[in-house]
Amino acid sequence: MFMRASSAIMRLSSWLGRSDRPHKFGSRRLFTALLLALGGFILLYLFVLPQILRFRFRFGLSRYDLGFYGFGPSRTYHSFDEESPIVEISPAGAICDQRYTFLAPRGDSVKHPGPMILDAQGELIYKKYNWGTTQDFKVQHYKGEDYVTYWQGDEEDGHGRGSWYMLDSTYTPKYIISPVGILQGDLHDIQFTVNDTAILTIYEPIPADLTSVGGPELGWLYEGVVQEVDIATGELLFEWRSSHTYPPETSYEPLGDRGHERTLGYDYFHMNSVDKNDEGHYLVSARHTHTVTCIDSSGKVLWTLGGKYNEFDDDGVATSFKWQHDARWRGPKRITLLNNAANDNGDLSAVSQGLLIELDIPAREAKVVTIYDHPQHMMAVTQGNVQVLDTGNVLIGWGHSAAFTEFSADGEVVCNTHFGASAYFTFGRTMSYRVFKDNWVGMPDTLPDAAMVGDSVFVSWNGATEVASWALEAWDGDSLTNMTFSVVDEVPRSGFETEVPFTPAVTSYFRVAAVNAKGEVIGRTEVASRGSTPQASFSSDHPWGVTIIMIFSLGCLLCGLYCAVFRRLRRRRSATGGLYQLVTPKDDEENNENGHLPI
Repeated sequence: MFMRASSAIMRLSSWLGRSDRPHKFGSRRLFTALLLALGGFILLYLFVLPQILRFRFRFGLSRYDLGFYGFGPSRTYHSFDEESPIVEISPAGAICDQRYTFLAPRGDSVKHPGPMILDAQGELIYKKYNWGTTQDFKVQHYKGEDYVTYWQGDEEDGHGRGSWYMLDSTYTPKYIISPVGILQGDLHDIQFTVNDTAILTIYEPIPADLTSVGGPELGWLYEGVVQEVDIATGELLFEWRSSHTYPPETSYEPLGDRGHERTLGYDYFHMNSVDKNDEGHYLVSARHTHTVTCIDSSGKVLWTLGGKYNEFDDDGVATSFKWQHDARWRGPKRITLLNNAANDNGDLSAVSQGLLIELDIPAREAKVVTIYDHPQHMMAVTQGNVQVLDTGNVLIGWGHSAAFTEFSADGEVVCNTHFGASAYFTFGRTMSYRVFKDNWVGMPDTLPDAAMVGDSVFVSWNGATEVASWALEAWDGDSLTNMTFSVVDEVPRSGFETEVPFTPAVTSYFRVAAVNAKGEVIGRTEVASRGSTPQASFSSDHPWGVTIIMIFSLGCLLCGLYCAVFRRLRRRRSATGGLYQLVTPKDDEENNENGHLPI
């Protein structure tokens, strides 16, 4: 047995020592390297390259747009718990519409999503942290008064399940609007009419035959439902359903694996806006059928623009919009919409544009009057809106891209505002479904907030629009039961939060009063004492997300270089010999012949 084992070892050693062994091992290494290179190339092409192409790098980007301050730069406050975006406005010296901006930022780079109001310089006016999702925040008019309205609820499968909220000038909810029946309100749109009614968008899963699009005979699709309801009574005044006019095969949206379950229906229509003109005609935008549809008060379809049911001849542009949003009446013969032109990031050449379209309805002809095209070739793969201001200028919110742009009536950029780094817009780190400009008077029924830091008090009043200055009032020191205060300093309001330095007259108790432009006190903080514990506040605009990614990437690079150098040195040491060397059987025989025993 021992002899057989020795013989096998000798034959193996002889084979390992053959002169062609390096050639065979070299061929195997080369083949292995080629396989690894091929696999790496496939992984890069399928997974890495598409992500790299999503970056929107270009010449002339600012440090802000390159992400030096974070994907969605924000600031914190001493006297207020929430954050607000730091915006970048261009071009230099831009004169933006001075009305307030209404938006509802959300995304991975937004800590607390919710409705928000900014002034023309991007300073915070109002912020509310809402549970779930908030969308479509804007000013609407009801019975002669202004209200801010928004949708709030849960977003699932591309639509929403929730209700609409109406807040008065004190930010107190006055009405909560829901659809009639067992339906739930969709996040896409609510429009008030001059008759004090509301037009709502609703998604309802219904059973349907989907064999025409390659689906099951007993399948499910999401139907678009329009309802008009009386706000005060909740009475249903009008209802229209998409399936009565548009079958599943009119959609451009791939079926995929949808349509087999009620909770994962085929979203073939995707209604995202509804409007009503003075003639009582409804205008419905459906993203997935590429259509804008006019419907009369009886529910009859009067005409269809775009899509497979298009009835209009055009100039090559007016009916070729795709995946559009926010179709609105602009008179009896004109409409506006945002041509998203893209449904995802697959077509990186797609460019989103605002369109003003004129219709000759009897002749069924359409032409584009003005194209509102961003010079940076913005690509809003989802969401967005077009608002025509009473100045004639046009405001476009770019939805999935964290920007809004004001154009002149003839399509020139007047003011461009970013609330996120534009190089990363396609990743949707920060977004707002729509953005609006409007007048607003906010008089919150809360007290102003104050926080002491060092020798100053920082004061703010969330939602207040009428504060012109802050008056520092000191206690006269006479009576604690009937405290009397006098003004010792007054500081102009400077942004959302104003620093008011203490004067020598403030030795103990004080308060800060909000003063309007007429010199009237419209609110005061609670009484505080300089001897009380200052309120701590964390304030940092450091882009931690970007920093962590950069540190991680640099660490991976250094580890890779270290491993490569270490392996190279180890191979070189093995080649030149070390403390120990393998002794071949041939060396054993020579040592035995010379009377030496192997160690």
